[in-house]
Amino acid sequence: MKKVQIEIRSSVGKKGKVEAEDVAKLKYLKVVVKETFRLHPPAPLLVPREAMRQCRIGGFDVFPKTRIFVNVWAIGRDSNLWENPYEFYPERFEDNDIDFKGSNYELLPFGAGRRICPALAMGITNVEFALANLLHCFDWELPGGMRREDISMEEEGGLQNSPLGQFFMANSNNSVIFVS
Repeated sequence: MKKVQIEIRSSVGKKGKVEAEDVAKLKYLKVVVKETFRLHPPAPLLVPREAMRQCRIGGFDVFPKTRIFVNVWAIGRDSNLWENPYEFYPERFEDNDIDFKGSNYELLPFGAGRRICPALAMGITNVEFALANLLHCFDWELPGGMRREDISMEEEGGLQNSPLGQFFMANSNNSVIFVS
C-alpha cells in the first residue's frame, strides 16, 4: 500500500484531491487495480453464454444450446496462467499488455466480446479515482494493539449485514478518524 501511496502523493502533491490528469499518470495504481480485479472480480461468474454449435471445451463435449458459465474467479487463481496465483503482486502487470477489454483471456473481470460489461470504463474509472483519493488523503492503520496476523483474510461468499469492525484513518493533517 505504501508504494502506491507514495506514487499518488508525489504525483498529486498538496492539491487536496486527485484529478483525471493525475490518474492517467499513476502507472502503479493501474497495476494495483488490475491485480485487485484478478483476485477479486466484481462477480465470480460471467453472464452465462449458450453454445451455438457442438464443440469441445477442456476435454468435454458441449452440445448446441448448452449454457456455459465462465468462472473468472478461478481463472484469476489458475496456477497454469499465473505464477503464485494467490499472492497479491501488482508488479506482475508492469511489463505486459494484459488489459480488461477481454482480449486477454487470463484477465476477464468484465467479460469479453460483444457481451463485455458496458460499464467497464466507468467502473474502472470509479475504482481508480476512489482508491487514489483514499490513499492520497489517509494513512490507514489498525486499531491500537492489533496486528495484521489478527485479521482473517479468508473469503466467504454471500451477503452480510454486520459491521466490518473498527479501524483508524489518519489523514495527512495528522488528525485521526475512528470508524466503527
